[in-house]
Amino acid sequence: MKAGLTMLNQKAVKVFALCLFIWFIVRYLLRGSDRPEYVLRSSTGQFWGKDLALDEKSDVNALKPDGGENSGVPQANHKAEVEEMPNDLQAEVPSENKDAQRIVHLDLKGAAPKVKYLEQIFPLFASLGASGVLIEYEDMFPYDGDLSLLSSSFAYSVEDIMEINRLAKISNLEVIPLVQAFGHLEFVLKHEKYFGLREVAELPNSLNPRVPDSLALLKEMLTQVMKLHPQTQYFHIGCDEVYGLGTSQDSKTSDGELGKLYLSHVTAVGKFMTETWPSVKLLLWDDMLRKISVDTLKESGLPILVTPVVWKYLPQLDIKMISSWISRYEQAGFKRMWFASAFKGATGEDQMWTPLGAYLHNHGSWLEIISSLGNYPQITLEGIMLTGWQRYDHFSVLCELLPVAIPSLAVCLQTLKHGYFNEKAQAEVQHILGCKVKVDKDLCYGTGAFAGVELYHLVHTVHINFQTSMEDLLKNRHLRGGFSPYHRKYNFGNPRNLGFFQHKLTRTLKEWETVIGNLRSEMQSIYFPDTIEEWLEENVNPHLDRVREVLQDVQRVIQLRGRPKSQKLV
Repeated sequence: MKAGLTMLNQKAVKVFALCLFIWFIVRYLLRGSDRPEYVLRSSTGQFWGKDLALDEKSDVNALKPDGGENSGVPQANHKAEVEEMPNDLQAEVPSENKDAQRIVHLDLKGAAPKVKYLEQIFPLFASLGASGVLIEYEDMFPYDGDLSLLSSSFAYSVEDIMEINRLAKISNLEVIPLVQAFGHLEFVLKHEKYFGLREVAELPNSLNPRVPDSLALLKEMLTQVMKLHPQTQYFHIGCDEVYGLGTSQDSKTSDGELGKLYLSHVTAVGKFMTETWPSVKLLLWDDMLRKISVDTLKESGLPILVTPVVWKYLPQLDIKMISSWISRYEQAGFKRMWFASAFKGATGEDQMWTPLGAYLHNHGSWLEIISSLGNYPQITLEGIMLTGWQRYDHFSVLCELLPVAIPSLAVCLQTLKHGYFNEKAQAEVQHILGCKVKVDKDLCYGTGAFAGVELYHLVHTVHINFQTSMEDLLKNRHLRGGFSPYHRKYNFGNPRNLGFFQHKLTRTLKEWETVIGNLRSEMQSIYFPDTIEEWLEENVNPHLDRVREVLQDVQRVIQLRGRPKSQKLV
């Protein structure tokens, strides 16, 4: 009886084991149906030990944590990205617009790179899919004669401009100069010599179109810039955000129609340019045209002089509104059009780090608009300008530096090239930059191989750790309990308590000074001294100085060896 039970138990164990084995096999065979679609696999690359490539079935809109590189990332982040990138944006660029130019904007009214850096970065632009650069010179142009006071002390030389043109040509990049001809003329109107040309006497923003010397000034500026760009096919005259138009006494005595006043000035500039350089195509920002009637636009003759650049930088564009602008421009007689997106400098005046998702989705929206251009048969899309603002105006602080925004530029250019940021676009970005872009993390993972990548990593370190580290030091319990503002005011404290804090303060400060020293060194290879000083003053020096002052006070009080508080204020 006992032997029979033993045999029965053994059979039961075997059956159980067999069932368990079958269950594992079935689970293994079926696991593909519910595994994450965003899977990484090894390849043959050598960027940081192994190349990370997307699985063939992956989809940029199916991002899910995979338990590996994505583990710990909240599912909500991925869901938000899916919701912000609708499926209807994932279409190929219409064939009739595949030849549209992709122009990278260099805003030189802040953090203008040295020519040596442009030599490194132009080939990168081209490899990422750019066909040209829009250079907004501002005070970096070497104006001469009576205009020489407009140039910064660090302005490019004539030889520099010629070298920039040569470097662009080597990389097959079209150079499009941009000279503001109405609004955003702060770099000119800040000088006392030109106060009389201001639309509003107290403000340096906009030119008064009714003052005869205004047009004369612009003609000389435009002529000097064209002289150093004789081969250019396009010229951008700006003319956006003409703040205060109609405020001056001259403007008030006009017919009262601000649209006509604006158009009369722009057409005068346009006629001068087209008559002097007939082969050059003129461009201008479109925002001041949006509220001017179709009939007024037609009557002005502007549609035969210039091409509007329709711009908007929000992650989610109002497609209906922008379509209405395009429709009105078509009715007014414009035959060509450009669009303008953004890859940096449009999400905050003092932004230090570039939010990749915002700019990716801005380009997704523009792709939707591009795909609808068949509804406007009289309009030909010539290209899209990827703006990279460095300041909001001439007097504003710096936005994120150009090397910091290279991954964003790469994502945006490849999105335009491929129709959306699909696996092929991601693979190209990774191959060209030498690091893997994670849009939801606003980061390019890996060592990287693009010009300026060392500065990219150092700025990221400052961005995520520096200010927090400085604040944590000043919140230290030994400092709060043993060296408060009152202690510092009356110059006393317990050396024992201060000793605990002094070591950590000294060590942390030394570590950060090393990081900032390396950052300064990397900036020196790319930027002029004024940019380095400004960036450090805005982002680093105030925090370091505050901690240094505390350390000096700590060291002084420790040397007093626990004496009574002073009766005199320090």
